[in-house]
Amino acid sequence: MTLPQRVEHLIVGAGFAGLCAAIKLTEDGETDYLVIDKGHDVGGTWRDNTYPGACCDVPSQLYSFSFARNPEWTSSYSPQWEIQDYLRTVARVYGVRDKIVLSTELEHAEWDDEAQLWRCRTTSGELTARTLIAGAGGLSEPRLPEIEGIDGFEGALFHSARWDHSVALAGKRVAVIGTGASAIQIVPEVQKVAEHLDVYQRTAPWVIPRNDRVYSRPERAALRRLPALSKLYRTGIYWAHEGYVPMFTWQPKLGKPAQKAALVNLHKGITDPELRAKVTPSFRLGCKRVLRSNTYYPALAADNVDLVTDSIARVTPTGIVTADGVEHPADVVVVATGFWTTELPIAERIVGREGRSLAEEWAAGGMAAYKGTTVHGFPNLFMMVGPNTGQGHTSMVFIIEAQVAYIRDAVRTMRREGYAAVEPHVGAQRRWNANLQRRMKHTVWNTGGCSSWYLDSHGRNTTLWPKATFTFRRLLSRFDPAAYVMYAVRPDADREAVA
Repeated sequence: MTLPQRVEHLIVGAGFAGLCAAIKLTEDGETDYLVIDKGHDVGGTWRDNTYPGACCDVPSQLYSFSFARNPEWTSSYSPQWEIQDYLRTVARVYGVRDKIVLSTELEHAEWDDEAQLWRCRTTSGELTARTLIAGAGGLSEPRLPEIEGIDGFEGALFHSARWDHSVALAGKRVAVIGTGASAIQIVPEVQKVAEHLDVYQRTAPWVIPRNDRVYSRPERAALRRLPALSKLYRTGIYWAHEGYVPMFTWQPKLGKPAQKAALVNLHKGITDPELRAKVTPSFRLGCKRVLRSNTYYPALAADNVDLVTDSIARVTPTGIVTADGVEHPADVVVVATGFWTTELPIAERIVGREGRSLAEEWAAGGMAAYKGTTVHGFPNLFMMVGPNTGQGHTSMVFIIEAQVAYIRDAVRTMRREGYAAVEPHVGAQRRWNANLQRRMKHTVWNTGGCSSWYLDSHGRNTTLWPKATFTFRRLLSRFDPAAYVMYAVRPDADREAVA
């Protein structure tokens, strides 16, 4: 597809966020938009993460759009392929597939203050847009560790989010670096086929039981025929997960039952006292992301698996050397070390009103936005899954829908009042973030005794939302013009560029 020269709205990303924005803008009659995505298909995270065992750790009934509930989930926690199929179906059923251009990456976007629009350069050409909606997400760019010699490894080496399916693991010596959300799903699958597996752990995570179950055919039929039942499932799951909020945000002692369940899970899966000690966390539950698995601990206890807790000193052409001087041979190295979450790569490509990129704007104090969605100095930029919108307990889809509702109302307000652009007041943005950081001081994420990807290099938690999700939805239910500079259309603006 040839890119148009101009659109009203350019949406970056065709995962949950980008698809939701496209669908809801279409409902409002805002059909002059384009969605671009660097990948070969829709799906975002669920297109890219195809590693063995890839699965969602939020129940399926909640990890889906409220307006597109899916009665055909096969289990309570959906595997990657099923979520990917769901997103493909949603794009097709809601008629937005033809508005999506794939294999197209945003290279540069700069606000033109004279023309009151965004001038964008992509790998498929250039175009202008009145609004720029960034839905690339925080888990889109893999983060490789800085380890001496890693580029000289002669075997197969790849990130978990860029799994190389051409590499056979059967009978191989495999190393998995990391023990986060992806690693605990990968390890049990690799353990089944590898001759030997080394798991490199820097910090032992909390792992609670995964109460997964398969939906029977009669149950799926009932969900299909009785939409109220599907809504009831979703509502019950939502409130059950929302019950974790006080534990995370103001009273960590409330997490003791969950911590006890995690320890029971550990003792059930591992009988060796020495190994148990190595995998027992040293921080409060919730400080890092709480993981779910029934198979991770038994896999670690298998005869063909070694847990390596000494730090990695360097990588050699044939293996990994730890700080104790021991070289561990490896044929395949899987890097499961997460993503760029507090330093979003897309921020380097978006340049605002003063000629500074988002990355430069955030360099001194870390990521910051107003309501996690708009940024002072960047008119008509709407961020999806922006600063301090992340969740440690529930579905990001709920947050995405709240942000899209806010963006829709902003666009309606601009249309109704005849404004060309909106930009949050610097004071409104500062007050919003000062309040967030005050509340963050008392959360388990800041006081739980761990170092996590929730915190940036300044020690600030710029990723998570420190309140209930229904509070976030209420605060974003209506666009609030009083918090914004509202720019009228300039007489000398290039109106043809956005016609």
